[in-house]
Amino acid sequence: MQLKKLLLGFLLILPLLSGCSEYSKVLKSADIDEKYEYAKMYYEHGKYNKAATLLTDVVPIYRGSEKAEEALYLLAMSYFNLHDYISSSEYFQRYVNNYPRGAKVKECRFNLAYGDYKDSPDARFDQTVTKKAIKELDNFIDIYPRSELADSATVMRIELSDRLCYKEYLSAKLYLDLGTYMGNNYESAVITARNAQDDYPYSKYREDLGFLIFKARYEAAVNSVAEKEEERYRQAFDEYYTFINEYPETTYLKETQKMFTKIQKKMAEYGD
Repeated sequence: MQLKKLLLGFLLILPLLSGCSEYSKVLKSADIDEKYEYAKMYYEHGKYNKAATLLTDVVPIYRGSEKAEEALYLLAMSYFNLHDYISSSEYFQRYVNNYPRGAKVKECRFNLAYGDYKDSPDARFDQTVTKKAIKELDNFIDIYPRSELADSATVMRIELSDRLCYKEYLSAKLYLDLGTYMGNNYESAVITARNAQDDYPYSKYREDLGFLIFKARYEAAVNSVAEKEEERYRQAFDEYYTFINEYPETTYLKETQKMFTKIQKKMAEYGD
């Protein structure tokens, strides 16, 4: 019985051992055409790691040949399917540069942008990749405005633009939270938030930025030195109407009205 189990186990792993042995043999082979054929077979069977490894050897040697375009495309797609977007972007970019009229150029341009989109980090981190992704998405939309992928590219672009806007919102909020620590951080909060509104006029965070500006004006007035108090309350008063006119049904209405009531009391003291 024990012997039967051992025999069965051996029979089960035999194909795996054979497959590994076959791959090792091809990997060491000097026959580049054989490597390419096996790479395509591995790719078609979803074994992208093996395909990518073989194609990495194939692509430099095939450069300038009739097989070069397809080999480069398959290498880029192998990394793409492995979710290694840094590597795939390198090869998609190379394809776009080398074959601007290639059969797969539209797909490569989209996947190049998509890979950067997927690698875009949380708003708290450096947004260099996000900006690169937006640039690639803009390129794709400009070149293929009527493509079936243009709508998807536009949706991704909006999402990434909102991410950049939210990063600015977080910066403005940090200034607001710092208050009067080592200077007037309220003014920095206002400038940062207003610049974000200008840079991203259609962002879903526009209302949040507007409320932050009003709150920064209010806090600056409340925490002001006497000689600047009236001027700052008047700024907060004006900012209230700027915000409430744009967002009369704001989700911040309760907090906004509470602050405005205090502003009105101070304005009454100034004779307004």
